[in-house]
Amino acid sequence: MTRALIVIDMQRGFDDLDFWGPTANPDCEANVSALVSAWTAAGDPIVVVRHDSAAPGSPLHPGNPGNALVEVVAAVSPALFVTKNVNSAFYGDPDLHAWLGEQGIDELVICGIQTNMCVETTARMAGNLGYDVTVALDATRTFDLTTDAAGLGTVTRTAAELMATTALVLQGGGFARIATTADITG
Repeated sequence: MTRALIVIDMQRGFDDLDFWGPTANPDCEANVSALVSAWTAAGDPIVVVRHDSAAPGSPLHPGNPGNALVEVVAAVSPALFVTKNVNSAFYGDPDLHAWLGEQGIDELVICGIQTNMCVETTARMAGNLGYDVTVALDATRTFDLTTDAAGLGTVTRTAAELMATTALVLQGGGFARIATTADITG
């Protein structure tokens, strides 16, 4: 089986906690670094994905400095670099699914930001497309989330609760296995 590491949206704009709010998992970047090192040492392909927000006020907008990748990911020479403006890396440019097929890659390890948004959406789609998917949960992070939901009123979840829910949904729903960085690199 041929594997690839998919590193999603590890961008400096996510350090703007005034914009995003409280976060969880301060070890995310160090764990992404460990995965990148393991993939580089093995000579396995790394796919780097960057979110290019269409909203000018977003820290992730291409015109803002927060669009830049964090140092450890910016230093990678990826086998493929994908840009997107939606949650799933499979709706980016160039076509991730086509490239994976051309390379004969059928096993994906996914990490990055945000756990319950772009990481989860990409993992769900990958599972539906037939890939063998593992999410390195400790190499992801997200932010507290509050919204008004019809019939539920105001709903708030902490970043840690959202990460746990994503793990439950992905593994319990059969989309992906949940693992730690140490499990994957050990």
